[in-house]
Amino acid sequence: MIAEDAAVGQKPRILQTVIVEGRDDMSAVLAAVDANVIWTNGYGIRQDTLDLIKAAYERTGIIIFTDPDHAGRQIRERLTKLFPDAAQAYLTQSQAEKDGDIGIENASPTDIAFALQGRFSRCGTSGTVLPVPADASGPAVTMEDLFDMGLAGADGSAEKRSKAGARLGIGSANAKTFLRRLSFMGIGRKELENALKD
Repeated sequence: MIAEDAAVGQKPRILQTVIVEGRDDMSAVLAAVDANVIWTNGYGIRQDTLDLIKAAYERTGIIIFTDPDHAGRQIRERLTKLFPDAAQAYLTQSQAEKDGDIGIENASPTDIAFALQGRFSRCGTSGTVLPVPADASGPAVTMEDLFDMGLAGADGSAEKRSKAGARLGIGSANAKTFLRRLSFMGIGRKELENALKD
């Protein structure tokens, strides 16, 4: 679902987490909208990726957005069985085809943004699925907070992010992606601090 207050001229913000197949698909979605995006790396989805998708499904809801081809349909069916209340977004083959290759990465930003607009939420209504309010888990986390907590710019930051990410269900990532996931999952400073405690 698109945030209602997206400013004119800015990329629309998708409040659910968008699930795509590959890294190029993720880049194409991020060029079209402001969103948290998880890529499955095809059909052979690793358990840590499924755990990340499950956390997003429970916190923000997810939109399954796979390629309009046979492999994409198989991945969509598998994910839908695992996450039956997931929202679905689609492109036509003609929108996603370039030089005989079919994939979301070939679609225009306009078509991608349109496909993701007006999707149904995980509870089957057209209402917006909002992230957990910031005040439920403390003020929003900033990049400065990550530096202060030793989660960025210090020896052992990657390992520390990995441990915190495992506890929070958002996986390991570089500092910028970690911060994006915290924001989209509605994880505030207090919840992050609690995840860092031994």
